[in-house]
Amino acid sequence: MKADARAILPMIAGGMLVTFVTVACARLAFGLILPFMREDLGLSYQQSGNLGTAASLGYLCLVMVAGAFAARRGGRSAVVIGTLLTTAGFIGLTLASGYPMLFACMLMLGCGTAFAYTPVISLLAGCFPERRGMVIGAINSGIGIGLLASSALVPWLAQASEHGWRHAWAAFALFGALATAAALAFLPGQRGGVASAGGAAPASVSRNPRVRLLALLYGIVGMTYIAQSTFMYSYALDAGLTPAEAGRLAAMMGLLSVGAGPGWGTLSDRIGRARALAIAMSLCLLGTAIPLVWSSYAGFALHYLILGCTVSGMFTSILATAAESVAPPEAPRATSFVTLFYAIGQLIGPALAGVAIDVAGFRTAFAGSCLLMLAGVWLCGRLRRLGPAA
Repeated sequence: MKADARAILPMIAGGMLVTFVTVACARLAFGLILPFMREDLGLSYQQSGNLGTAASLGYLCLVMVAGAFAARRGGRSAVVIGTLLTTAGFIGLTLASGYPMLFACMLMLGCGTAFAYTPVISLLAGCFPERRGMVIGAINSGIGIGLLASSALVPWLAQASEHGWRHAWAAFALFGALATAAALAFLPGQRGGVASAGGAAPASVSRNPRVRLLALLYGIVGMTYIAQSTFMYSYALDAGLTPAEAGRLAAMMGLLSVGAGPGWGTLSDRIGRARALAIAMSLCLLGTAIPLVWSSYAGFALHYLILGCTVSGMFTSILATAAESVAPPEAPRATSFVTLFYAIGQLIGPALAGVAIDVAGFRTAFAGSCLLMLAGVWLCGRLRRLGPAA
């Protein structure tokens, strides 16, 4: 279903605010808040990784349920439930002190992301099929804006008071309320954008070789990117950077990714999804490897610079390729299927990284991420050999 051109900007703005809250604040900003929360509450790195895993578990358990709900009640209804769950999780984290309560709140954040992210992508991309890459990239730029805002806000609040990390979660709760209002006001209410997103993927989707490759690739992205967003900031602090320096670098990454999302979407529309994905993943591999051999301010600056310019390319290319690899009625199912593997990667990645850091240090953990991304680059080559998407 194509949307009226006059509604494009408000709809995309609403989608950006949803990803701002449910992905940047609910998932990626955890790595910024973690050092201060861990020190204040006496958490180990393994416990910290388990908190990241809790969010991934909530996402994994409900990503297909959210698609089924959106099919019955509409994508906007699913997104509103997602933003409300996320806001409730933020409020809980503002007040929590015990590990079980922290785990439950992080689980709630993952559930909220499941109900919001894939439905808003499917809903709005379905409204603009001829510019799918650009639309997905634009919506995902909300993640960059959120990372930029949280990278500036969290270190400032953490240093301003003894329990400033709680104030950061409270600020995110306010953003969540705004995202709920924006979803109600700007997102289309029809069910068509996600009409077949629920349930198990049919054989025509799960047996599609392109979709299977994309699922593996998205699983690798889930494992490596969430581990990076959870622990790279802590690695920078451990290497001697101040919270303000590391925060500025993370903010730079967010600022760069704002324009990178639409840029990668447009590039993939022109040169092909598989080629754009291969370029993006290769550059992310390079950016992750740099701090392993150059753990200085300059090394971390290059890391955040490269990832800020390229991470959006992986998300945008994978989601757009999945939608185009099957018949149009099955596009939401394909998107949900590959996203399930991303959720599994998110579940495994932070927990393994936390254990690796406790046992062998940050370099070992991120060296493992590099090996996984190297396998991803190889899979990109196989994807290109399959030819253009259907």
